[in-house]
Amino acid sequence: MRTASITRTTAETDISVDINLDGTGVYDMQTGVGFFDHMLDQLARHSLIDMTVKATGDLHIDDHHTVEDVGIAIGQALTQALGDKKGIRRYGSCLLPMDDALVRTALDLSARPFLIWNLDLPTQKIGAFDCELVREFFQALSTHGGITLHVDMLHGVNSHHIAEAAFKSVARALREAVEVDPRKSDAIPSTKGAL
Repeated sequence: MRTASITRTTAETDISVDINLDGTGVYDMQTGVGFFDHMLDQLARHSLIDMTVKATGDLHIDDHHTVEDVGIAIGQALTQALGDKKGIRRYGSCLLPMDDALVRTALDLSARPFLIWNLDLPTQKIGAFDCELVREFFQALSTHGGITLHVDMLHGVNSHHIAEAAFKSVARALREAVEVDPRKSDAIPSTKGAL
């Protein structure tokens, strides 16, 4: 089983993450940030990665530390669960429509983190959630998951739709990238022999 459990405790947050890359998208998200939990539900459901996230953070200050640190912990869990990456497809992409929004994701589980972010959320808030935290989450995920991640908005007018399309698009690309390639299940997908 390609599973991982991460616990991350700082003066700002206390987070535990459990994932199963070979799951069916079962999820249990409890971060104290309602919109963020909804987005994490989408990430698990559409990647087919079983995911449990429990987080307590300094929400009396704002949601920033909780959102960023959850991204760090999920990235670390992905790295741990993937191990040497033998047999994975490595690359994934998705062009995902959601009503007015159209978001394109391409990613590489390269161990070379890099984020290209071309998403313009037209409002500063979605309910009580700061829109700038969507990028912060994916920056942390990319950095600590060793993911080259490109996310581009092609269309969109509604911030909720755009953000949700981004989470779903990344999820579908991740689903493709972590899958075992039946034609090369015994090999690391790199001419270098390591990722």
